Amino acid sequence: MAGEPQKGSESLEISYKGAKWRFANSDNLEAFRTNPEIYAPQYGGYCAWAVSFGYTASIHPEAWSIADNKLYLNYSKSVRRQWLEDKDNRISLADQNWPAVLDR
Repeated sequence: MAGEPQKGSESLEISYKGAKWRFANSDNLEAFRTNPEIYAPQYGGYCAWAVSFGYTASIHPEAWSIADNKLYLNYSKSVRRQWLEDKDNRISLADQNWPAVLDR
C-alpha cells in the first residue's frame, strides 16, 4: 500500500552513504538512484526528535513524517506526535545538532 513502509527486495538493492537500500519495485529504486537526497531520511535515519535534543535514537518504520519535501523518522508513533506538535522548532534544533551529535 502506498504511504506505508514496504519490505524491499535483495534483488533491488543499492548502496548509498555506507548503507544498503532495498526497494519494493524497480520504479522506486530508479527514483532513489536518480536523486537520493530527496528520498533519504534526514539525520542519517536516526530519530529526528532525539537529534533535536542532542542525541541519537533508533526509529520505528511506521513513525515517519514529511515536511518541506524531507523525510523525518521518529522513535515511535507517540514521539512522532510530539515531533509534529513542535516540528519547525525541532527541525531547527536538530539541524543545529547534526552531524555533531554523532561525536557525542
